[in-house]
Amino acid sequence: MDGILPLWKPKGLTSHDCVIKIRRLFNTKKVGHTGTLDPEVEGVLPICVGQATKIVPYLTDTKKTYIAEVRLGVATDTEDQTGKIVEEKAVVQMPSNEEIDRALDAFRGEISQIPPMYSAVKVKGKKLYEYARANQTVERPKRKVTIHLIKQLQREVNVNSFWIKVVCSKGTYIRTLCVDIGKKLGYPAHMKALTRTATGSISQEECVTFDQMTSIEIKERKNFLLPVDKGLDHLDKIVVNQEMKNKIVHGQKLPQPENVPKTDPFVFMHEGELLAIYQIDPKRDQQIKAVRVFNR
Repeated sequence: MDGILPLWKPKGLTSHDCVIKIRRLFNTKKVGHTGTLDPEVEGVLPICVGQATKIVPYLTDTKKTYIAEVRLGVATDTEDQTGKIVEEKAVVQMPSNEEIDRALDAFRGEISQIPPMYSAVKVKGKKLYEYARANQTVERPKRKVTIHLIKQLQREVNVNSFWIKVVCSKGTYIRTLCVDIGKKLGYPAHMKALTRTATGSISQEECVTFDQMTSIEIKERKNFLLPVDKGLDHLDKIVVNQEMKNKIVHGQKLPQPENVPKTDPFVFMHEGELLAIYQIDPKRDQQIKAVRVFNR
């Protein structure tokens, strides 16, 4: 079985927990997830099965879409609702929609983030959350991320929070984004809730749940798998003839195509079949080399 399982991860499970369950449900060890979701977060978690595990780094590197609740007036040590309160400030008057929109304007495009102490980012060989649990402080490196879209969603009246939709690059901490938006509005803040609604071109509407999978026999579960190339929709695809296919499936180095792909890496296809992922050879810019070959 080869393909991408568009899993709707439930709250209460880690991404690794999901991988373990999928291995059992599909009776295979060749399973990998494509971007960690915290246990208290639900949403789209594509799981690669079989040969699809070859594309994990490429699917992980896609845009992500989130719906988040920003809670004003309270900051926590984890920057989300699970942490201990470290700062409070009464919200006497909730910022207007216009004030919130102006604050969000500052976070469009490329921005810098300082990752939260309770995160898996490594500093001097240790994960930040290990320092945090030991009550140790360490300088955290700034990271560049890209916010492709950020907008305010409808909010309830007389509530000190509001919802936002965010489309962002790999590595973006929505928790930190919520904290920084709060600062822009003059309040301590944290992320009260989070849902991932899309990873790359895989959306919530395509997802399946563990309940759906356990209710059918194992031989039928393969019907939930998306084609492997679905996870490569963000890369250029070049269709080749049979002669070229024979070279590509053996991973041969080739001259750069006349129509230079807009993305690097890019994908070779033949009659709807995914053949390989290639990239421009860093040592010879007029030559391309295979980085992943399928169906060998």
